[in-house]
Parts: sequence; structure tokens; C-alpha cells
Amino acid sequence: MIPVSRRHFIQGAGLAVAGAAAGAGVARSGVFPAPPPAAAAAPTPSASATSTAPADRAFVSTKLTAARTNVWSDGPHAPGLIFAGPFGHGTNGLIIDNQGHPVWMEPTGAGVMDLRVQTYQGQPVLTYWTGKGIGGHGAGKGVIKDSGYRTVAEVDAGGGLQADLHEFRLTPRGTALLTAYPTATHDLSALGGPSDGYIYDCHVQEVDIATGKLLFDWAASDNVPVTESYVKPSDDPGQDGTSEQKAFDPYHVNSVDLRPDGYLVSFRHTHTVYLISPAGDVLWRLGGKAGDFQLAPDAQFLWQHDVRQRSGGVISLFDNHHKDESTGTSRGLLLDVDEKNRTASLRLQLLNAGHRGNAMGSVQYLPNGNFFVGWGMDPAATEYTPTGRPVFEVTGIGSASYRVYRCPWTGTPDAVPDAAVVNTNGSTMTGYASWNGATEVRRWRFLTGPSPSALTEALVVVRTGFETCADVAQAPYFAAQALDAQGRALATSLTVKA
Repeated sequence: MIPVSRRHFIQGAGLAVAGAAAGAGVARSGVFPAPPPAAAAAPTPSASATSTAPADRAFVSTKLTAARTNVWSDGPHAPGLIFAGPFGHGTNGLIIDNQGHPVWMEPTGAGVMDLRVQTYQGQPVLTYWTGKGIGGHGAGKGVIKDSGYRTVAEVDAGGGLQADLHEFRLTPRGTALLTAYPTATHDLSALGGPSDGYIYDCHVQEVDIATGKLLFDWAASDNVPVTESYVKPSDDPGQDGTSEQKAFDPYHVNSVDLRPDGYLVSFRHTHTVYLISPAGDVLWRLGGKAGDFQLAPDAQFLWQHDVRQRSGGVISLFDNHHKDESTGTSRGLLLDVDEKNRTASLRLQLLNAGHRGNAMGSVQYLPNGNFFVGWGMDPAATEYTPTGRPVFEVTGIGSASYRVYRCPWTGTPDAVPDAAVVNTNGSTMTGYASWNGATEVRRWRFLTGPSPSALTEALVVVRTGFETCADVAQAPYFAAQALDAQGRALATSLTVKA
């Protein structure tokens, strides 16, 4: 396998997709690497995704397409749907059900990262980052949508910066946590680079969603020496710090979490988790060259993502543990962190079938006590019991997915369903129906008639996957009506001519 860095992968992953007409197919180009080779591990019924992804799912009633995911289960899993941002295959924002069928495909062709359900103003909302991928980070904005997939708010970074793709986290106080990657001049001679060099000076921000007011803005270079980095300007000629266009990335911020006493921040390139006070002071470092904690040997992590504060002094993170061609097996990691005595020990590690995500990745706590791990560049996600036994897995999530979540979600789209009809043998025709994002459809009523104003029921059929089809008697016009579990009509498609 030709090694492809995360930076070049994101650049080629089509995140900067020109706005296509709603409902149009999304074409993406670029270099999409195969998943990393699996490390030796005891086999389980869930296997790592293969290097050659199958053809994307396509439909008759809509031009939208989606990655062809597969699922495996071995016991009860938590309720909810799967939320992902597949790279390189069909729509870049995808919700799927527990059989691997699409539920919602982002319809405009926008680049989407970190798709999930959060809470805003007391209501569940769909959130994601959208924008342009730039050399391992991004420039864009956060988007919040309601259950009808209508945009409630768009959140920009403050201070004239553009929101980076790594974090868009809503807080209970009506704010959003964001990251940004502006360039700045910096002395890189201590790392073998130019004394008048350029860096990506990672910022951590908190922004009020309703007003856009910048409440907190913290710059890495003011607080963390570049010598804490495990990368050097010479590692990548395209990021050697010799010009603004080749800015060096010593920090690579990739997650922010809110605590009562400040912000928990992850820097991938320093292998460190930082606790930052509301005043901007670094209160402590977990991991890395300047760490303040004694980590047990089995608790050490490298190139980490998605660091979160949990109850009881636990910190969770995705331990990539390898980068490009280096060794190591990735894992979800739960650490018992004693901040008073400055020690950290392993509580639980979540591994499965040698999954290795050399970049990206996520660890989610589920309401029933299970854990959900997204494997990043290894395009899969696994659900575990509280003891660490895998019970569910989805594979084939495009070529990669930055994070993957399981979330309860009820969607009733503002748009009407889609319908299509294909003539068959002259006496019958096949009707097709779908409703992108609808979660409450249980049956479809197919309507036919001699004119658009004279349609009657031809057939009621049980919904099957994203798109349902059935044969009906030949007629000049066709429409489809979505029905809920009680048989109530939710919405009717436009009438199409046979």
C-alpha cells in the first residue's frame, strides 16, 4: 500500500465540493488510500474493511448516492442511528440505520465532517462542520439543523478566523467550541527549521451561537513551545515552514471539551492533552514531552483524537498509536486520571480485529453504558459493552470517516418525498419511493390515476430500506404517500408522469 498522510488524504477527499443542485449526484475525485493493514489479532465476526470498497448505493427515485456499508451484530446494542461523514463515496454526510441502509444523505454535495446529534435550546439538533479542506485542517463553519433539516444557525469562528473542521461542539450554555488554524510567523530553528518561519498557530475558541460573540480565544504559540512537538519541519517538504503557503503544523489541535474549570484540549502533534483555564493558563499536561502525570505503561497514547472529560475522573480518547508507516494498534482508551496525585492508569481499552486508524477516530459514551468507537482512516465503527465486548460493527464507511456516532434521532423532512416510475411490460409499471431523512415512515401508499387531480390508491406496501418499490397496474400518473406506524399520511410526493 502506498502510504498517504492524513493531510494529503483530506486535501484529496473532496471536502471542498462545489454546491450542487439539491438532489444531484455528487462527484468526487482525488486520491483515496486503502485502509491500513490490520495488525495481528484474534479474529472476530467483525472484520476490518477491505481495501476495495464496493460500488456505492444508487437509487431510482433520487440521484443521491451513499457508501455501501455493511453491519454485523452479536447481541443487543444501544438504540439510535449511525452518523458518519464518509470520504470519497457518494454523499459526504450520511445517517444509516442498523441494517446499513441510508436514512439521510446530505443533499447539496457540501463537504461534511463530524455529523452528529447535539442539543441546542433544549431540542435535539443535527450538527456538522462544512467547508474547504486545507492540508489536514479546514476553513468553514458549523451548521445546526432542526428535525426538519432546516438550518437553525450557522456558527463562524471569531476574530476574523475561519472555523476548522476538527471541532464543532455545543455546550449547555448556548455556545459552541471551535478550533482554527491561522498562519503566523515563528522561530523554528530549535526544530531545525527557519528562524523566520511560518506555523499554523492553532486557536481554541468559544463562541455564543445566538450572537456570534467571541467569548474565549486561546492561541497555542502563546502558551506551548513548539519544541513539545513530535514532528519537524523537515518531515514534510510541503509543510516545512519556509513560507506561508508551506506553514509548519507543530500542534494540530483536534478536539476541545468543556470542564467547569476550563477547556480540555488535544494536540495530536505533541501527543498531549492540555487543561486550559478560562484565563488561558495551562493548568496541566497529560502525556507528551512535558507531561505532568505519571502514565502507566499501558495507558500511554500517541497521535490521539477526540479527548473528552467523563465523570469520576475518567478521560476518554481515541489512541491512534501509529502514524503513516509506524507500528501500533489503535484503540479506544479510558483512563483513570488522578489530578491530585498526578497519575493516570488504564481503566479500559477497546480493540477489535486489529483495527488501525492512523488518523482521525472517536470514542462515544452511549446512554446504556456501551461505548461506540469510530476508527477514522480505517472506515469502520464498533460498539462495545461496558466490559469491552464488541456487539455491533459497521464497515465500508467510504474510504474513511473523521468521527462516527450512534444517536437517537427523529427526522421529518421539510421537503416532500421523491417518487419515480418505470414502465415494465405494458400492463404494469414499477413505482419507487423514498424520503431523504424521514425516520417515521413505515409504509408507502402508491397512488395512480388518469390525471394528477384524479389519483386513487393502487397499493399499500411496507417500507423496505431507503427506497421502496413495487409493481402496480399501468396508469398515466403516479405519486407516493408516506404513512406512519398508525397509517397516517405524513407527506405526498409530487405527481410524476408514467
